[in-house]
Amino acid sequence: MEMQPLKSEDGGDGDEKDKKKSNLPKKEKSVLQGKLTKLAVQIGKAGLLMSAITVIILVLYFVIDTFWVQKRQWLAECTPIYIQYFVKFFIIGVTVLVVAVPEGLPLAVTISLAYSVKKMMKDNNLVRHLDACETMGNATAICSDKTGTLTMNRMTVVQAYINEKHYKKVPEPEAIPPNILSYLVTGISVNCAYTSKILPPEKEGGLPRHVGNKTECALLGFLLDLKRDYQDVRNEIPEESLYKVYTFNSVRKSMSTVLKNSDGSYRIFSKGASEIILKKCFKILSANGEAKVFRPRDRDDIIKTVIEPMASEGLRTICLAFRDFPAGEPEPDWDNENDIVTGLTCIAVVGIEDPVRPEVPDAIKKCQKAGITVRMVTGDNINTARAIASKCGILHPGEDFLCIEGKDFNRRIRNEKGEIEQERIDKIWPKLRVLARSSPTDKHTLVKGIIDSTVSDQRQVVAVTGDGTNDGPALKKADVGFAMGIAGTDVAKEASDIILTDDNFTSIVKAVMWGRNVYDSISKFLQFQLTVNVVAVIVAFTGACITQDSPLKAVQMLWVNLIMDTLASLALATEPPTESLLLRKPYGRNKPLISRTMMKNILGHAFYQLVVVFTLLFAGEKFFDIDSGRNAPLHAPPSEHYTIVFNTFVLMQLFNEINARKIHGERNVFEGIFNNIIFCTIVLGTFVVQIIIVQFGGKPFSCSELSIEQWLWSVFLGMGTLLWGQLISTIPTSRLKFLKEAGHGTQKEEIPEEELAEDVEEIDHAERELRRGQILWFRGLNRIQTQMDVVNAFQSGSSIQGALRRQPSIASQHHDIRVVNAFRSSLYEGLEKPESRSSIHNFMTHPEFRIEDSEPHIPLIDDTDAEDDAPTKRNSSPPPSPNKNNNAVDSGIYLTIEMNKSATSSSPGSPLHSLETAL
Repeated sequence: MEMQPLKSEDGGDGDEKDKKKSNLPKKEKSVLQGKLTKLAVQIGKAGLLMSAITVIILVLYFVIDTFWVQKRQWLAECTPIYIQYFVKFFIIGVTVLVVAVPEGLPLAVTISLAYSVKKMMKDNNLVRHLDACETMGNATAICSDKTGTLTMNRMTVVQAYINEKHYKKVPEPEAIPPNILSYLVTGISVNCAYTSKILPPEKEGGLPRHVGNKTECALLGFLLDLKRDYQDVRNEIPEESLYKVYTFNSVRKSMSTVLKNSDGSYRIFSKGASEIILKKCFKILSANGEAKVFRPRDRDDIIKTVIEPMASEGLRTICLAFRDFPAGEPEPDWDNENDIVTGLTCIAVVGIEDPVRPEVPDAIKKCQKAGITVRMVTGDNINTARAIASKCGILHPGEDFLCIEGKDFNRRIRNEKGEIEQERIDKIWPKLRVLARSSPTDKHTLVKGIIDSTVSDQRQVVAVTGDGTNDGPALKKADVGFAMGIAGTDVAKEASDIILTDDNFTSIVKAVMWGRNVYDSISKFLQFQLTVNVVAVIVAFTGACITQDSPLKAVQMLWVNLIMDTLASLALATEPPTESLLLRKPYGRNKPLISRTMMKNILGHAFYQLVVVFTLLFAGEKFFDIDSGRNAPLHAPPSEHYTIVFNTFVLMQLFNEINARKIHGERNVFEGIFNNIIFCTIVLGTFVVQIIIVQFGGKPFSCSELSIEQWLWSVFLGMGTLLWGQLISTIPTSRLKFLKEAGHGTQKEEIPEEELAEDVEEIDHAERELRRGQILWFRGLNRIQTQMDVVNAFQSGSSIQGALRRQPSIASQHHDIRVVNAFRSSLYEGLEKPESRSSIHNFMTHPEFRIEDSEPHIPLIDDTDAEDDAPTKRNSSPPPSPNKNNNAVDSGIYLTIEMNKSATSSSPGSPLHSLETAL
């Protein structure tokens, strides 16, 4: 953990920046949320304007007509009637506003997301963050693990190189010299997590159950194939008797276990990635079981004749080795793993197969058709990774794609100083398809590089899969993080947005379908609602201005509002996804919610409905031979005329709801309609309720009973929207250049600069609080320098209380003493935790990487790795306190003072020096 010195002149500014950052949201709004918010505000403003204009025109028309044209006097006894008119106008204005404002928009989004989340559970996607569904629909890249996601994670040893022979299948135990077999059995049994076991199958005739690490289970299964029982060795050498264990980690890619023999000698068994372990082997067991010299030339021969052929067939190669430490020699430094795990003797190299899941190639093909690039990021050998990628369909013969190792990737993306440059990443990631022998840090770097890239027109939306603790930063950085539900750790699941309960890549494809379906469902709802909005507002406004009364009454408008908001959101937001969703490219983050095709549908259907409504309003009484409902007195009974207008208007909305199921110009609006029972139920239920309202609503709903003939005409005019929709579909959108798109997201230039700060998303709340704590501590130290009496009290060893009694002047500084005590008692209890953590953010700023090194010095993310590599990775750490029994408080204060010497003077005789001595 790196502590920045506090500059006195920048102190205030730093505090203000901290306050600004603390007020910012940790994550920006989701793309869909941002677009909807902006669109809703625009519609709301338009609705408010129309409402205000309606009320003003109604009031002015009434006042001018009554008091100017008719020249009536304002009589006191007529005041209640005038007030009733004004209240009526106000109610009409409010009704226009209520209809115009899309209150159902948030409901539609919530219903769509909630419905999708519930259904995704059946598709093995456990969604932790709602907006991940929507984001997944815009995904342009997926960085996937290999083991367990693309493959079955059912590891089996199928080839072996033992006693200088390459066996294409598991050899018979008689073919292996007894001493080599003994090394194999002991090494594999002991140098594995004792939690890794092979249990009998749950059902008769089934496969044995692999419990624990799958690679270790493959090795244990190899022993069973050799007719040897690993459990006998474990019973003889229990886990408690193991002298030292170097656990597997993603950078060393090896695991080693030390056994102490009864004669005082030691034997270490090691296993790991074949090319890494072979570099540390100086001997190899020959055909007769004896150890012979293993030269670099021999190693190159084995790599070419054994390891590469295995890897080209998609096998993971593991090397098994051992080393003896004689009893007479001085005991080695067990903490220095690099010196211990060297000079090994190679026992065998085994090839482990993890077959590709049969459904994965089709799933990847669907992704590629959908415009999504799939990349494999794995810790396996590059040849193994390339073979698996070819089987999956990630790589195709003859295509110009990159398949590189993590070491090569690091060299290419860093400059001479070892710093990562975005320009260098931009040259690699578009063609990169396989990243082999990668560390979790490489994964994070790749994801961050793709997201931050400006090479393509649209910002890339990246999904990442991960299962280990070290995958946490990459999962957090990605737009959508997928954690493995079976093989994943709790840390990975906590950092993820969606958990794959079956660890299967096909579940990611289903998540893409649901994500795109959410986006389309919202667009369908918008297309339907905006059509109703346009028609209802224009009808209410025009009707009110011409006839001094809205053709659609307030209660009727509220029923229409209920249809188009609540019920329509339920009907259209629960449409199930179809395979056709994967036949188009991702929309992109800047794609407007309302496309030109949708705008064509909205305006086209609005035109039809307005023509029908105004025809019925101004000529309906002649057509049906009924009394006109226009210019009715204040408390006149409901008229058949206005009831027909209302009934026809509602039925047009019902049939237009079927049109709204398609938003890309498709002709067959009935396709798959019976797959959505909710939609059918709502349309049918709304129709039944409409019949009840019209026939039995009476005065409360301002409705009069209609005859069968009038009903049939209303249904016929309503069904006309379906025929009109076919006519609209024939008009090519490309010719309607005047149509504009709507519902764009917030543009980058509209976001305040402080929200665009890169570290807003990178720094979490805990880290921010820790920095604030450091600033407070540094300020406390500066103030303590001026408090000579307090320092003297510390230096002399006398109690604070005694000092307060003897020197009243110190009492005024009692606050500072309380600050010191507070820091002593609480703040530094946990200081060692951040000190032992290697932050991914610090790595990005100050990478410990040198181009000339053969192996990159990549800081580790998890605590285990950090502790193991502490001697080599932390040369800049402060020396430990001489007293080993110091508690965490004292060591924490010592650490802070050591690291802050550049900022605050602590020369001999200074107050701070005295404080150091006393502490």
